[in-house]
Amino acid sequence: MSYDTIVIGTGPGGYVCAIRTAQLGQKVAVVEKRKTHGGTCLNVGCIPSKALLHASHRFEEAGHAFAGMGISVAAPKLDLKQMLAFKQEGIDGNTKGVEFLLKKNKIDAFNGTGRILAPGKVEVKAEDGTVQTLETKNIVIATGSDVAQLPGVTIDEKVVVSSTGALELSKVPGKLVVVGAGVIGLELGSVWRRLGAEVTVVEFLDRILPGMDGEVAKNFQRMLAKQGFAFKLGSKVTKVETGADGAKVTVEPAAGGAADVIEADIVLVAIGRVPYTKGLGLDDVGIETDKRGRIVVDAHFQTKVPGIYAIGDVIAGPMLAHKAEDEGVAVAEIIAGKAGHVNYDVIPGVVYTFPEVAAVGKTEEELKEAGIAYSVGKFPFTANGRAKVNQETDGFVKVLADATTDKVLGVHVIGAEAGEMIHEAAVLMEFGGSSEDLARTCHAHPTRSEAVKEAAMAVEKRAIHM
Repeated sequence: MSYDTIVIGTGPGGYVCAIRTAQLGQKVAVVEKRKTHGGTCLNVGCIPSKALLHASHRFEEAGHAFAGMGISVAAPKLDLKQMLAFKQEGIDGNTKGVEFLLKKNKIDAFNGTGRILAPGKVEVKAEDGTVQTLETKNIVIATGSDVAQLPGVTIDEKVVVSSTGALELSKVPGKLVVVGAGVIGLELGSVWRRLGAEVTVVEFLDRILPGMDGEVAKNFQRMLAKQGFAFKLGSKVTKVETGADGAKVTVEPAAGGAADVIEADIVLVAIGRVPYTKGLGLDDVGIETDKRGRIVVDAHFQTKVPGIYAIGDVIAGPMLAHKAEDEGVAVAEIIAGKAGHVNYDVIPGVVYTFPEVAAVGKTEEELKEAGIAYSVGKFPFTANGRAKVNQETDGFVKVLADATTDKVLGVHVIGAEAGEMIHEAAVLMEFGGSSEDLARTCHAHPTRSEAVKEAAMAVEKRAIHM
């Protein structure tokens, strides 16, 4: 079997790459070790977690917010089995959608574990042990990432769970300890808190959401604390002992000191993800990796071995599905002789809690470290008409603009639907727009997005409603 391009992995980066490559007239195949396409994102990550975030938010609204709007309903009862079925329906719909798209674009799909035997040769080992070798001009590695392990702690997916296990709990834990205050830990902690769990988050750093704007993180932590989250920051988990009644989690100050023991029904380890390259045969063909296990590529996503490329979570950069998708399109176009490109300065990131947190571009800390003079414009949702009438006033919009040129360098939003609002900032920044451009763009009233315009106006201290 001979192809122009073979893509190993059909997560967001892999399947998008395969489709774009096929659109450009190439004969394409994909290799996928799962029985379904879509990778971690569609099967055990982005999609199922958003289904549970949506359902649990509706559950909490029915129990606490409806009465204030004049909607009288009986106290909601949780049917966790049906909620998990709702989640699975979303997974099935999305994974089958990818399968349809691959067929529509005449892409051959091989189920099994892929291994690179040499440039231009990929071995596929099926679940039943049968092996076949495929030949190709180009290989794209898009195998994604795996759960990062906490040293000395065994994930059994029963009491000590990863994000995968946290999406499949058969009952709501009385006490949930989340190790790691990043996006995954806070999102899944939110799901189970809304459904009734007591949630304690343990984080090695002295803040939540590492890498996000400091002011945003500090305000967001206060909001989560109001919702019932407990935080142990500047702390490390040194031991987890499991038994019939749950787990005992030993926590020590990161800087050293007396240990504390927290009892938990479930412990969620959410300290990040690592590139997944197991069994690919990278060393055998001379593909270089860095100290963090990421595949080293050049500006055109090519490894040191000609004809072998890599994208997504296995290379440097944020481990985000949409970053992988953009890289998938870019490498497909590069292979076809076109000018594929990814602008890493304009990749939005979103935390899908309630309220949501969204950001694109630089944080204040990054601008200070780089010595870039900047101006700040902020606008709170307490002064936004739509947010006030909906009684969803937590949060604000912050616009960071170059002090000399007024070019927008970063935008940060905490608030309901922040993940939808961030994209006007991303489009503006792709065109090198200024805060004045954003401030002079007419926004529909009443919308939450007016807060983005007002924050841009506030850069020059001319916000109207504050």
